[in-house]
Amino acid sequence: MDAGLIVMLVAWVGVAIWVTAIIYTQKKYHPKALFTLFFAEMWERFSFYGMRALLILYMTKVLFEQMVQGEADTRAYGIYGAYNALLYAAPVIGGMLADRLMGFRKAIIMGGIFMALGQFILAGTIGNESLFFIGLGFLTIGNGFFKPNISSFLGTFYDKNDKRKDSAFTIFYMGINVGALLAPLTCGYLGETVDWSLGFLVAGLGMILGLIVFWRNMREFHDQGNPPDMKNLKAPYFLGLNKEKLIVIGALLFVPMFAFLINAEGITNYILIIVGIICLGYLIITALMAEDKVEGQRLLVFIFLFFFHMIFWALFEQAGGSLNILTDRYVNRHGIEASQFQAVNPLYIILLAPLFSWLWVRLSKRGIEPRTPIKFFFGLLMMAVGYLVIVWGTRSGIGGVETIPLMFLMGMYLFHTMGELSLSPVGLSVVTKLSPAKVVGFVMGSWFLSIAFAHKIAGILGQVIAGPGGEVTQDMALRSFSDVYLTWGVYVVLGAALLLLILSPILKKWMHGIH
Repeated sequence: MDAGLIVMLVAWVGVAIWVTAIIYTQKKYHPKALFTLFFAEMWERFSFYGMRALLILYMTKVLFEQMVQGEADTRAYGIYGAYNALLYAAPVIGGMLADRLMGFRKAIIMGGIFMALGQFILAGTIGNESLFFIGLGFLTIGNGFFKPNISSFLGTFYDKNDKRKDSAFTIFYMGINVGALLAPLTCGYLGETVDWSLGFLVAGLGMILGLIVFWRNMREFHDQGNPPDMKNLKAPYFLGLNKEKLIVIGALLFVPMFAFLINAEGITNYILIIVGIICLGYLIITALMAEDKVEGQRLLVFIFLFFFHMIFWALFEQAGGSLNILTDRYVNRHGIEASQFQAVNPLYIILLAPLFSWLWVRLSKRGIEPRTPIKFFFGLLMMAVGYLVIVWGTRSGIGGVETIPLMFLMGMYLFHTMGELSLSPVGLSVVTKLSPAKVVGFVMGSWFLSIAFAHKIAGILGQVIAGPGGEVTQDMALRSFSDVYLTWGVYVVLGAALLLLILSPILKKWMHGIH
């Protein structure tokens, strides 16, 4: 039995024990709906991260195998950045449709169906470039409906200042990372060692399981998450079709358009800039013209956090791109598949999330819990330290024939995970606290738009690492990794952290008691 298979089996057993323990110890403190959404999101993330672990490797090794290494890398990084950018831009529309027409339940179910279809298309069309982009188009549309609305839906089960809210989102975030842990260990192993199509197929089956969990437990939601006006949604609107059917038809029509935009990454850049200006402009105007000054200033805090959040994820999301390539080609992996190392970050989260959840509650009871801007500062600081570690590792491989020792990769992910736990789950929580109730879905979608920009920047940084194309030596490649990681991962991130520290007293004041 090889190392990759052993790691996969141990993880499944360990997760079963771990999840059971978490539910048993927390079920008396939280509504049952939290745990239903926990499992639904877990399987959706299994689907997403299973595909993500394979995507860049599949493109460079199969889809673009006829190209030389540098050209294949550049092409793959561009597609990876454009796809993930659109993946997180789509929630802006999905959140708005859920707010105004569909409700959270219908949006989540529709999103899950589209994502499952996308995975099955990828599984059945290995090597077919045209259908590959169609599959990514389905995944993009599906994520737009699913991703913002399940997080927003969870927020409806807690009052704005409920002290359990950060704890609930941390538990929910563990569900995300249980799926993210099992996905690369399972889909990555099957894809790299058995067949690429099997990896994508199992990812699609994970999404189906998530839908089943959600559907069978909807009675726990009571009246929450239903369409705001069911009669309006079901009434004939155009050519005898109601708005619900028109949304489905419109989503299907957008699939080929998204497929085209993922392929034509240059056009995607301009669209993202335009969408970003419109969304941020709308939020700024809403904040400045708000009748309630408190609501307006809270929305301004959201806008500031948007940019620091974007910087964090632009560097964090190298994990599925350039860091995946670095691991595959230049790290001593001790017999484990490169895609399986995408499980290191979620493993750390599963181990550390209860500690961070306990820490926030403990500090809150003492009245010394840091405000969200300071948590963000700490997250950025840990990101920079992590990149300092991997820069040290990449430089150890320059001028020799040895691969990078595994400890550098594991150390980097440890610091990145501590940064993520300081920033991401509390980020989701604070969005629901800072948002005016009437636009919470749109604001949550805008929050994911910051990740869309981050992914696009991540793809561009990958292309900078790949260089102008052509064949590259190990020394050339490692110098390129080292230079980009040092400049962006260390210097730029540290600069952003310092700026946030300076701004934090103002942001704290504008939050008006929101913790």
